[in-house]
Amino acid sequence: MPHSKIHAPAHWLFKPFVALVVLSGLIYVAIQLNADLASQNPIPMISFVMLGLALMVALGFEFVNGFHDTANAVATVIYTNAMPPHPAVIWSGFFNFLGVLLSSGAVAYGILALLPVELILNVGTNAGFAMIFALLIAAIIWNMGTWYFGIPASSSHTLIGSIVGVGLMNQLLAPPNIATSSLDWTQVAKVGTALIVSPIIGFTVAALVLLILRKVLKSKPDLFTPPEGDAPPPFWIRVLLILTCTGVSFAHGSNDGQKGMGLIMLILIGIVPLSYSLNRTMDETQAQTFAAISEKSSSLLADNRYISMQDDHARDVVTLYLQHHQQTPELLQAISVLAHEVGSDVARFGSLNNVPHEETRNLRNDMYLNATALKQLSKEGGLKHLNDVDQQMLKAYREQLDKATQFIPIWVKVAVAIALGMGTMVGWKRVVRTVGERIGKQHLTYAQGASAEAVAMTTISVADMFGMPVSTTQVVSSAVAGTMVANKAGLQVKTIKMILSAWLLTLPASIILSGCLYWLFRQFV
Repeated sequence: MPHSKIHAPAHWLFKPFVALVVLSGLIYVAIQLNADLASQNPIPMISFVMLGLALMVALGFEFVNGFHDTANAVATVIYTNAMPPHPAVIWSGFFNFLGVLLSSGAVAYGILALLPVELILNVGTNAGFAMIFALLIAAIIWNMGTWYFGIPASSSHTLIGSIVGVGLMNQLLAPPNIATSSLDWTQVAKVGTALIVSPIIGFTVAALVLLILRKVLKSKPDLFTPPEGDAPPPFWIRVLLILTCTGVSFAHGSNDGQKGMGLIMLILIGIVPLSYSLNRTMDETQAQTFAAISEKSSSLLADNRYISMQDDHARDVVTLYLQHHQQTPELLQAISVLAHEVGSDVARFGSLNNVPHEETRNLRNDMYLNATALKQLSKEGGLKHLNDVDQQMLKAYREQLDKATQFIPIWVKVAVAIALGMGTMVGWKRVVRTVGERIGKQHLTYAQGASAEAVAMTTISVADMFGMPVSTTQVVSSAVAGTMVANKAGLQVKTIKMILSAWLLTLPASIILSGCLYWLFRQFV
């Protein structure tokens, strides 16, 4: 039975409150961005226009993401009468905001690791802009289409497909005899596994949790029957439902919000490198520590046979390794040369804040090459010949490199949180109705809502700890379906077919869309 409150008008204070929050956030973002831009040399008007356009598209992706994923967090509290719809949306938006603000950034930069290395190194070029616009616009098109039909499709799945499409087309467009990156299929498989396994976990574990609750709470049969009218659940189950909704919202912000943040940082690095390529908050003491660890790491990898290796040749060797994942006898020495160069530069400037504009991009690229190469080598077992102490030193060096390059300004997090929240408040009804009414043949019970949300919250939080992107939509929808099966409520075959079709088609559709758009943009830029 449709939930009567879904179409109820919001309290008259709802829209002014939302407008005030959004306006305050936008003013803060504008002030911070203006301060960052003022701290460097004036950028050309065309770059300024490209920056604004790219940021709009990136935030547009997060806005559409809010249609799909954030809405899932509030479906169970609305359909169990634990919270009215509009307060639930505001509540969820606030904890999404907190999740974004407190996120680690691991997922953001894990997503970027899927992109071709030469496009990351040259993100400020025409090819880099074509990449950004192609993958974001492709993701927006597919997400909008699935949202229109109320299908809980995965924004994460879509973005991964878009990245793969750009990577494949980048290879196809490469001139003969010019080295270009093959996709890092190991990383793609790792991310793909997380996206595939997480809904299976959600379905299975949510079903088991509900069955366990049935055994433990036999004396409370009301928890396992649908709500009557607008009657709220018992106090303790209401608290549990709100807590799990809060947890899913926070986990969603800390995981899904990072995907847009990573792409925004790539845009900022390409257009405004002086302000965003390096973490300029690193003070002199930290810089000295960094320089010392760099020199120590360089000496661990040095080989006298290549002592005269030039910096440019070292960059080429490391770049080719990242493009093709084939180790050469020169590789460790090349990493050693770049480590020495990076350490010397940081020691010479005293802090990252003193790095001049003309050297910022090259220094960051050297740091990126070394950090990525060492991570890849570690995964492949290419450092097994070193003892444990030396491997710990190289791990510390990688962490220093990440600290210097993988940072996200607060204003970026605020902008993403606003975009997610606005998307939720504009488009929440379609997906909420699907999750609440169209997955099972019966109305959601209190115990089902609590089980589904608790499992989704835990699954997403664990994935965030390991820097793995997962889909809130897939996890919540599958968890609800699992509880329907466990409750013997039955599933609506038509809806399940739609969800499975979207799940199967999202990857190929986004690959084709982004690949075609990348080809098209490369013809004009």
